[in-house]
Amino acid sequence: MPQSLFLVTLVVDDYDRAKTFYCDALGFDCLQDEVQPEGKRWIVVRPKGGEGAALLLAQAASDSQRTAIGNQTGGRVGFFLKTDDFARDHAAMKAKGVRFLEEPRHEVYGTVAVFADPYGNTWDLIQHSS
Repeated sequence: MPQSLFLVTLVVDDYDRAKTFYCDALGFDCLQDEVQPEGKRWIVVRPKGGEGAALLLAQAASDSQRTAIGNQTGGRVGFFLKTDDFARDHAAMKAKGVRFLEEPRHEVYGTVAVFADPYGNTWDLIQHSS
């Protein structure tokens, strides 16, 4: 039976703040935003036109979950956003206030720059070499 990774949980402090960043600043599509019992929501976002895994934006509900916000991967780059036009997406993201932690660099595998979400999680924006 074929398998694929389709959803990854990202713990956030506030549903609307997270949804605004991912959908407005990064241009992700909101696939679902449904109210659940006990004030929870099921918010799923994915890069526009993407076919890979989506993110479930999960508002922290306990002290241990709040502690994990922004550090879900122990300080390492934990998320990788692939693009077919680095210059276009880098410029658009910067114009919308996305905070890049470095200037774009050219590696043997492609062009890449690290950026941070509002929580401190780090991401690579990457365009692979042809």
